[in-house]
Amino acid sequence: MALVPVAEALERLLDGAAPLAGESVPLIEAADRVLAEPVVALRTQPPFNASAMDGYAVRATDVALVPSKLSVIGMAPAGRGFYGTVGKRQAVRIFTGAPLPDGADTIVIQENVRDLGGGDIEVIEPTAEGRNIRRIGLDFTNGDVLLEKGRLLDPAALSLTASANHPSVSVVKRPLVAIIATGDELLPPGSELGPDQIISSNAYGVAAVAQSVGARALDLGIAADRKDAIAALVQKAVVAGADVIVTLGGASVGDHDLIHDVLTGEGMALGFWKIAMRPGKPLMFGRLGKIRCIGLPGNPVASLVCSQLFLKPLLARLGGRDYRQDIRQVRLGAAMAANDRRQDYVRAVVREDDRVLVATPFSIQDSSMLRMLADANGLIVRTPFAPAAAAGDACNVLMLR
Repeated sequence: MALVPVAEALERLLDGAAPLAGESVPLIEAADRVLAEPVVALRTQPPFNASAMDGYAVRATDVALVPSKLSVIGMAPAGRGFYGTVGKRQAVRIFTGAPLPDGADTIVIQENVRDLGGGDIEVIEPTAEGRNIRRIGLDFTNGDVLLEKGRLLDPAALSLTASANHPSVSVVKRPLVAIIATGDELLPPGSELGPDQIISSNAYGVAAVAQSVGARALDLGIAADRKDAIAALVQKAVVAGADVIVTLGGASVGDHDLIHDVLTGEGMALGFWKIAMRPGKPLMFGRLGKIRCIGLPGNPVASLVCSQLFLKPLLARLGGRDYRQDIRQVRLGAAMAANDRRQDYVRAVVREDDRVLVATPFSIQDSSMLRMLADANGLIVRTPFAPAAAAGDACNVLMLR
């Protein structure tokens, strides 16, 4: 089977992927969710002409010339308006957010007023009509479309939705990713290891990738290198309603690499298997009904790089999110040899040097070395058959953080 170019593999993997159905959630639980329907105002805000400042509600004609003596006839705190009428040379003590009383047409701020005692005040600065008043509907009116479908509910959007009188909101369902690790050699963190065993680490990084674009992660644990054990966890993923099944390891062509046979035996239609990239060549993709299946390599670095390149964009699309890889043009910090037929993702440290970003690759790129990936903040992207490059040459970097 020919190796599939990275761009073609991503195109096939995303083909037909669309935002999942909507679900209604309480507004308090809707942070960082994506709107499945527009938000329409159920009320007008402000619902009345309101004071924008603490001060006095007056008639503008009474304060055009100063000093001006007025009689205070009442008070209007927020939530309790004054229901009389402001007449000639009268004022109402008013606070921010309170309704503008009948007869008044401007607010004199309290800093421009002297208390004369006995219920009288003196205005010492002229105030024009309409000053310091928030007019009815200044923010929005009943029936306005406030937020479009597809908007990410950030803090401002959530507060706006609440102000529009929505206790709940329709959001795109969060994709569910079921993660299955495979291998007789694997044990969970905290285990006492035997002489032939290692810690299973990939699931935690893959789950974090999923959660970074709003997906839910279901860790189904470790399957032994037996077809029935792997199939049992695949069936659990189906029952759980997974939108994506991710397997870790076992997707190559060795005697113990069983993922392909198990998934096709369960009914998966194979989309592609093996990609022209490094690390991550043994990546596999297929569809089990509506469920997308991604077989990630077992090597930790390859697993996480493939998650960044393929799993993350897929989950973002299923979750209705706008997602693009952060690829920047920088300068090489060290010479690099010519590349072969596979697209290479080289771990590197990207730093700013004299206001220019410089990417320096690590000298060792073994796909088992997680520490180096944790230290890297970028991947230098080397296209197939890229010629040798010298320090200072331009290159593209996929930023990780």
